Amino acid sequence: MTTLLGLKCHLCGAKYPAEALWVCRECLGPLEAVYDYALVRQRLTREIVESRPPNLWRYRELLPITGEPRTGFNSGFTPLVRARRLAATLGVDELYIKDDSVNHPTLSYKDRVVSIAATRAIELGFDVFGCASTGNLANSVSSHAARLGLECFVFIPNDLELGKILGSAIFHPHIVGVRGNYDDVNRLCTQIADRLGWGFANINLRAYYAEGAKTMGFEIAEQLGWRFPSHIVSPVAGGTLLPRIARGLRELKEIGLVSGDLPKIHAAQAAGCAPVVRALEQGLEFPEPVKPSTIAKSIAIGNPADGFQVVRTVQSTGGTGVASTDEEILGAIQLLAETEGIFTEPAGGATLAGTVSLIRQGVIAPDESVVVCITGNGYKTAAETVGGRLQKPIEIGRSLDEFEAYLRSAGLAAGAASGASGRS
Repeated sequence: MTTLLGLKCHLCGAKYPAEALWVCRECLGPLEAVYDYALVRQRLTREIVESRPPNLWRYRELLPITGEPRTGFNSGFTPLVRARRLAATLGVDELYIKDDSVNHPTLSYKDRVVSIAATRAIELGFDVFGCASTGNLANSVSSHAARLGLECFVFIPNDLELGKILGSAIFHPHIVGVRGNYDDVNRLCTQIADRLGWGFANINLRAYYAEGAKTMGFEIAEQLGWRFPSHIVSPVAGGTLLPRIARGLRELKEIGLVSGDLPKIHAAQAAGCAPVVRALEQGLEFPEPVKPSTIAKSIAIGNPADGFQVVRTVQSTGGTGVASTDEEILGAIQLLAETEGIFTEPAGGATLAGTVSLIRQGVIAPDESVVVCITGNGYKTAAETVGGRLQKPIEIGRSLDEFEAYLRSAGLAAGAASGASGRS
């Protein structure tokens, strides 16, 4: 028996059947899944969750499908890394990295939302599966469509990073580069979905797709020993992730799996594309669209579809918004790599850079716990972002004498000798 009851408008509360719908017909508000929480409480306990395979479907009673999962059997349940060296550098006691840079199969958090959207697309009878994307979503849609044997079309801005184009092309979808930014791509895909009746993960399947983002919140609480942190810092692009993390945490509390105070949730954006942060600073209810100009292309969405929900969620949790310059983003990418051995793309750099600012401003106190959400892998964007900042390899010949000469020239000879004498 499914726990999915249907869809409901987030703004006016109008109810709809669980079909492929864009927005509320009454007020054009966003739609979200509705569940039978009484039934969920009967069927989902900590023990049941912990007994299931380590993937996002361990929380399936809180996910919007009516049958069996079709893909995503190795997606989700990514590491929650206790970042002790980074915490010491920033002057806080308890800092964690929720590391979706190693999510399966395409190394971003999008594998969560696409697992749900693709399963629901099959349930609703779609033969063509597609998306509008700044890169990571295109990779994930292409991969999951290949696994399921679905015809696949992905639409991207024509100036996307080469690594992200390759990450889609290898699965052999139809890749369409649109001359324009993400918002132009999204408008075109909305028209195509309407005209041709295709299933687009983040358009007419968005109500289901978005629910997959809750699993990051579920996992954070479970991996912390069924407790909430004091703070969560999330990147904001189209606005899918941050409100659903909050919703997932509320649902865990609703069904009695976690108790205590919900965390403050903070929105991190790039200064070159920060409509949500501006709205929070100016006290606006809806973000005003901006034209993106940042290296953080995966979060360069000037008119976020769920911007209203992000603003409301941040305000209701007592969080705030923070925007970082491209230089700060690059510095944070380097800092995370040097202290914790995690290589993130610029979206993660923006999230960590925002966290650094929040700590320095005293918004996050030294004795409070904080989770930083890293949503994509740096190897996808390495050449375009940090490639020019990194030290080139030292070149020497094959002799030990040349290597020792290099050590002396670099002032490393004493340290090397010390290390050698320390071996047993």
